[in-house]
This record gives sequence, C-alpha cells and structure tokens, in this order.
Amino acid sequence: MLRHTAAALAILALAACQSEKSDPAPDKSAAAQPAKPAFVVPMASSDPAPGQPAPAEDMPRPVMQAQVVLERLGFAPGIIDGKEGLSTRNAVQGFQEANGIAVSGNFDRATMQALARWSNIPATRLVTIPDDFAHGPFAPLPKEPAAQAKLKALGYASLEEKLAERFHTTPEVLRALNAPPVQQPIASSAAVEATRRTPVIYRAGQQIRVPNVGADAIDPVAVGDQGALETMASLGVGSNQPKAGRIVVSEHAGTLKAFDASNKLVALFTVTTGSEHDPLPLGNWKIYSSSFNPHFRYDASLFWDVPDSKGEHLLPPGPNGPVGVVWIDLSKEHYGIHGTPEPQTIGRTESHGCVRLTNWDAARLALMVDGATKVSFVR
Repeated sequence: MLRHTAAALAILALAACQSEKSDPAPDKSAAAQPAKPAFVVPMASSDPAPGQPAPAEDMPRPVMQAQVVLERLGFAPGIIDGKEGLSTRNAVQGFQEANGIAVSGNFDRATMQALARWSNIPATRLVTIPDDFAHGPFAPLPKEPAAQAKLKALGYASLEEKLAERFHTTPEVLRALNAPPVQQPIASSAAVEATRRTPVIYRAGQQIRVPNVGADAIDPVAVGDQGALETMASLGVGSNQPKAGRIVVSEHAGTLKAFDASNKLVALFTVTTGSEHDPLPLGNWKIYSSSFNPHFRYDASLFWDVPDSKGEHLLPPGPNGPVGVVWIDLSKEHYGIHGTPEPQTIGRTESHGCVRLTNWDAARLALMVDGATKVSFVR
C-alpha cells in the first residue's frame, strides 16, 4: 500500500529546486451482490504470448521497439522517440549492466541477442481514444505563479499533450506516427518545421498509432489511494514495480539507479541533477515520504534566477506543476526527487538542485521506494 494518501498532500517549500464481536451479517449469494467494476487503465497494452508472432505494423521501427522493451524491463529511455539519444544510451547501459553484458551503451551484437527474447513486442500499436480520457478541461497555463495559484489544478494544455504523456513521448512524435502519407514533396524545410509544430486536434473515438508502452496493469488494492491510481492510469504506469533497497544518483552520469535488496540493478532512469548555482547535494540521505499530486509552495526568494517580487504562492497540483505529479521528500531539507512539466528536457537542462525525472518515471520510482530505501548522491 502507498503510505501517503491524497488526503495528506505534501506542501512543498523548495530551497534549491524546492471489544465484543458483533453477530455475523446475513449470508448473501454472489449473484445478489452487485459486481464492482474493475479498475480500467485507458488504452491498456495487450501483448502477444511468448513465442507468438508480433502484430503487423505499418513500418519497421527498430530503435523504438528496443526503447519500448527496455522501458518495460525497468531501463527507461525517457522520451520514446525512435532515436538513439542520451537517455536511450543510458537505458542500454543499465540493461547491459543488469545482464552481465559489457557496458557500452550501444546496440551491439550481445545486447541485441539478449533483447531478442522480446522481439515479438511491437514498437507501436493502434488505440482508440476513450471518452473519459478525452474529457478536459484543457487550457494553456498562465506563466505567472500568482495566476497559476488561482487555478484548481495545473493540468494539461491539450489532449495532445495528455496523450503524449500517456505514451511516454512528445506531441511531435505522435504527429509523426499519425501523419498521412506524403503524396508530393514539401516545398521547404520551413514548411516541414511548421507542420511538425502545428497541434493536432484529437478527439474521443479517434484511432491513433502510439508507442507501445506496456507493463501498465494496475492492482487498485496494492495502490489504495484514488488520486495515485488515477495519475498512474493516466500515465500508463503499472503497480507491479520492483522494490528498491537503495538508489544511487550520479551527478556525472545523470542517472538514477535502483538496486534491490540483493544489490541487483533493477531500474535506471535518466535524471536532471542540479546546476552550477544549485549543485546536487552529495552524500547519503533518507526518504521521509512520497506523495502523488503534491501542492507546491512557490517562494521567489529561494530561487537565484527569479525576482523576489514574484512573491509567495501555493500552487495547486497537476502534471504541469513545477514538480509534476510526484514528490519524494528527502532528509536533506528542501530537496527531493520529483517529476517535471517538461519531459523532453530531462538530462539536457539544469535544475535548482533537486533530482528531476519525467512524470511517468517519477511515478514509477515512487512505487519502488519507501522509508527504508537508502539514497546516495554521488559525483
């Protein structure tokens, strides 16, 4: 069970980032009891059985297929985009380390042979957008904290953004996966860029192609908290996660590694760890608590790059809040591990000292850790 419920939402202040037995009830037959509806994960994955062929796809996407498999195994490539970037190399290194393969970060022969066990997991799949998932409200967020504090939630700006987070990718990748066939050459690179950046109008009942993120089954009993359940389902994060005996955040590598009680590497995430102004606080720390959907106490005086005139504000929870959907509170005052409203920046920009992950990776990590998990920040 999660130890902290939505009724005890964290209020964050980030400095660097910031008797007698009663008679038995009458017996009632199962037929007389109304069936409790099962918890439904929107657009849940459905994989072929081991040894069965992979479903046909519209085209081969070998790198995306490897990213999908790696993420399911706990070695997160960050944004699933079909590109061999920084986060994918980190994920490959984690898989290699965990499987006794020479660590190179490359898709070499030994690595591909090991990954071949999951070759029938397709890179993409077709889904139909459910009515409930497509329900808003969606609106661009105001930039000023004072205006954000007046909102009920810091939610998604569009259904496109919500879909991208659900499938651990970006709106641009979704557009590329669902672009109609090109009938004639596009006139200029500027026209290509304009097309890539133009939002797509998605709607309930529409069928789209998405990265085949999986391992998204959720046991409501194991989670317990309704707010956490809804967030996990929206992000495609399953409840069956390995338990971390310790986690190690490397400033140099830009990674967070999770090891089980037997010291086996069970997960790796690319992270953002700080900046020159707010460096990662090296040392050993404890986890005080983990909270889904935290509020955020914004205090401009605690940020070197924000004018004090911005003041103090209590910001509502939401995926586009400063710490995303999860806050893991550490014994180092004002520091934590958390999500982000900008998943494409993980590992590529700086933070205010805290450890930042994509929202889906932060939610996954929150299920792995507890107060007994040891935390080390190393150079």
